[in-house]
Amino acid sequence: MTVSTTVPSLLAVFAHPDDESLSAGGVLARHAAAGARTAVVTATWAENTARAGELADALRILGAGEPRMLGYADARVPESAPARARWCDAPLDEAVRRLVAHLREFRPEIVVTHDAYGGLTAHPDHLHTHRVTLLATQAAGLAGLYPDAGDPWQPSALYLATHPHSAVPALRDVIGARKAVHSVPDERVTATVDVRPWLERKIAAVLAHRSEVERGALPGLIAQMPPSTREQLFATEWYIRHALAPASPGQAELTA
Repeated sequence: MTVSTTVPSLLAVFAHPDDESLSAGGVLARHAAAGARTAVVTATWAENTARAGELADALRILGAGEPRMLGYADARVPESAPARARWCDAPLDEAVRRLVAHLREFRPEIVVTHDAYGGLTAHPDHLHTHRVTLLATQAAGLAGLYPDAGDPWQPSALYLATHPHSAVPALRDVIGARKAVHSVPDERVTATVDVRPWLERKIAAVLAHRSEVERGALPGLIAQMPPSTREQLFATEWYIRHALAPASPGQAELTA
């Protein structure tokens, strides 16, 4: 990958607390360490829940600022946001407008989110996040859309966090084939990022989601892994790049 002399600002948009650390923790830590502005928008869970506090701890580790929580309910955990709509049921126009407001306020050069499968698990909240982010990154640059959401801002590129087919066997060997795994042909991956220099920070951010560790979700499995296995599985991040603005010699890219 091209290494920019100026590391671009980055806004990550993910469905749940812990998705940011699992899917893009290395890239977030890398950009923050290089002096770039970074932030994370999280679609689900209310601000007054334990998982909101865990998210705040994870973002401090990654250097990604304070949580930006949309506050919708997790599709499978109603108590995540009592009396709020499930994120996957949220009206599309409302969800896009709210994300456009964050894009226009933060003004990132790069946006990162789930791929079209919704990642390995195809969780419905991941899928909705992908769709909303795809629309919002285009709408944010159009003055005629959502004029009450701030001045227009067009990010340069959208990066979709993904997994190539070639990475799946190692994941299944260690984590087990407990669920269907969704991955893309290797040739679809346009950015392969070695995050080993920031792996310790990435893992610490994952483990900051203590309730997920305790209930035996993926962070809990990671907590039990030896360092060599963590490096094997999580020292590389893969992305599919979508240009959002006309190409230019100094176009913003994720840095390796």
